[in-house]
Amino acid sequence: MKKSTPERRETWITGIGIVSSLGDGLEATWRALQTGHINVDETTFAPWMVHPLVPLALDAQIPKKGDQRQMQAWQRIGTYAAGLALDSAGIKDNSEILARTDMIVAAGGGERDLAVDSAILTARGGGNSGPEMLNERLMNDLRPTLFLAQLSNLLAGNISVVHGVSGSSRTFMGEEAAGVDAVRIAWAKIAAGQSEIALVGAAQNAERKEMLMLYECGGFNLKEKMSPVWSRNGGGFALGSGGVFLVLESRSHAESRGAVPFARLVNVVSAHSSRSAAGGVEAVLGGLWEALEIEEEPSAIVTAASGASPAAAEESAFLSDHADTPVRAVGTSFGHLVEAQFPLAMAMAALSISRGELFPSNDPSGFEVETKEKPSRVVAIGVGHWRGEGMALLEAIA
Repeated sequence: MKKSTPERRETWITGIGIVSSLGDGLEATWRALQTGHINVDETTFAPWMVHPLVPLALDAQIPKKGDQRQMQAWQRIGTYAAGLALDSAGIKDNSEILARTDMIVAAGGGERDLAVDSAILTARGGGNSGPEMLNERLMNDLRPTLFLAQLSNLLAGNISVVHGVSGSSRTFMGEEAAGVDAVRIAWAKIAAGQSEIALVGAAQNAERKEMLMLYECGGFNLKEKMSPVWSRNGGGFALGSGGVFLVLESRSHAESRGAVPFARLVNVVSAHSSRSAAGGVEAVLGGLWEALEIEEEPSAIVTAASGASPAAAEESAFLSDHADTPVRAVGTSFGHLVEAQFPLAMAMAALSISRGELFPSNDPSGFEVETKEKPSRVVAIGVGHWRGEGMALLEAIA
């Protein structure tokens, strides 16, 4: 007997909070996208580059100076963006709803000590790196407060303290895959009736020398000159600073409080390609596309493509199979936000649906084409620079 598929409850995106190199909030971000503005710093960290965060008036979302001081920069960015999302959803000061709002955060490690990391690499380069060396240096050289700051659930804790979100809490680590699974789990809990409303997202501070050094060791950094994602030919990614949070909500819960949705979140799927053989990413993306259960070709694709090789080339090959569908890579304008990159692609897909137009292309290579079609059905794609793939299907609500 064929196994029946459990009925899914309808999930809406009712709040979006975003800060980035393009602006603070939805209006500033949308205006920057309309003008094709790209905010990239090619000199401060040369030969590498970053998309720096715009200045924030932190008091607007983190009113207590004491809270601001005890957070590292990436935690302040995330807590600020989470506040914007709660504002956007209209639940910022609703203590009754916040008390049962679930939270799922995708977080990287805490900010590190560049001097300690440099000393370890120098020792390793000099052949003085026995098996016990790494643990000894980390235990003896790092301040206890820095160790604590590396606990990934600190961001969720800060959001809970500052904004009063006190439902269940869950944290994922693992670069882009963490961002995909954070959204997937939040959606699945609501669809299954295990949650009514959830805050989900991530944040990154890209303006960190030790982070650039980390990715340089893997050969992932774009160097010397900024170029669009599809023109990099394996040149890597330009890290971007920013935070992105979404409020997901069951349709019945949203309707009961009169919430105005951005879009319907129909499905979220994830997978890991092995990356051990050419074509692995392209094959996994094909499988995810089928798993989304798309009934007809979407009106647009918004991708979190990083530009790192060979994943970007394989994603490009996959997208060529959907050549009639307009594509937008958010990495060109925002940079690469790692854990926050997939939520960013989803946010831009939902914003495009709610505004009835796809944001303009910022790609002179010709891979991305302009369109006047109203984006009623959009697929968001995430491909990790190292591993971790995902897709989400978003639709307009009639």
